Amino acid sequence: MKYEERPLLAPQHLAEAQALGAKLARLRQARKIRQADAAVRAGLSRSTAVLIEKGDASRTLGQIYRYLEAIAPGLSLPALLQESDPSLSALAQAEATQRVRPMSATELQSLDF
Repeated sequence: MKYEERPLLAPQHLAEAQALGAKLARLRQARKIRQADAAVRAGLSRSTAVLIEKGDASRTLGQIYRYLEAIAPGLSLPALLQESDPSLSALAQAEATQRVRPMSATELQSLDF
């Protein structure tokens, strides 16, 4: 019989579970892996992968480790939490706002005060 974990956990732990799910989803996106493909590699259903990425507290630690291994073989859970994977920094750099064109001399002068 399955139990609903939400009433049993402190709000802080629920937030940590959601943060872990968000980090897994971001890592999967950074590695350009579809959610369905990651689920198949981990031996999970796609609905379980969705729940893991949403931070569902009723997912087992084994499921989380299998999902992490399917996305990034050899990456440890502490390394995921520290966001030390190079693909995450590449994704952050690609998402960073960049100027399309350099500023003209007139625009630079207008900023000089």
